[in-house]
Amino acid sequence: GEWSYNFCLFGQPSLSEPWGWQLWGHHLAISCLVIGGQMVLTPCFVGAEICYADEGPYKGVTLFQDEERLGLDLFNALAPRDQSAARVGFDLAGSDLPEGRVHFADYLTLGGAHQDNRIVPMEGARVDRFSAAQRSALLDLVNAYVGALPDGPRHAKMEDVERHLADTHFCWIGGNGPNDPFYFRVQSPVVFIEFDHHPGLFLTNDTPKKFHVHTVVRSPNGNDYGKDILRQHYANSDD
Repeated sequence: GEWSYNFCLFGQPSLSEPWGWQLWGHHLAISCLVIGGQMVLTPCFVGAEICYADEGPYKGVTLFQDEERLGLDLFNALAPRDQSAARVGFDLAGSDLPEGRVHFADYLTLGGAHQDNRIVPMEGARVDRFSAAQRSALLDLVNAYVGALPDGPRHAKMEDVERHLADTHFCWIGGNGPNDPFYFRVQSPVVFIEFDHHPGLFLTNDTPKKFHVHTVVRSPNGNDYGKDILRQHYANSDD
């Protein structure tokens, strides 16, 4: 699927009027909205299988290294009580998770395909219980996900995230050793970030491994794709 990607432009690029673009294909879906000096890059899905190349024309390329390392380092830096609060399960296959928590295609991801306006309850550890160093580590993790934004919108987003740290949660599923696959989510009123290790599709592993990764960034509680007005009409009208 190296060349199987599509680009769509919405409206006319403008310094004042709304416009945007989408880039999508296998393991890639990025949506950009620009209004004046504001820019939003959600919803955003980026994945890869495999996450590194040890031969061929892309030898040496490694993906998601920062996101994986920063998430794992943050969890391992937490106090035992906060690790216990953050960890909502050990088994990525879902044996110790609520029924229906594992999706047949998205596995543990809650903000992926067909979840445009899903409202996901907070779960895990409260970030306002973290130490100053741990809160700083969480902000570094968030920055790794929003770092594709230009400096102005990125700084604005990070300031928004920091203002809502008291309402931010961090949850974890899986092991926390150097070779363990895992899932984590950072969720607040202004950001929704997921990282998930998956089983193989192109490869043959039938359990999650660290060389198949899906990542999601959403604007929480709907509205990054917009509300489904027609569905709301059918749900509330006899017409």
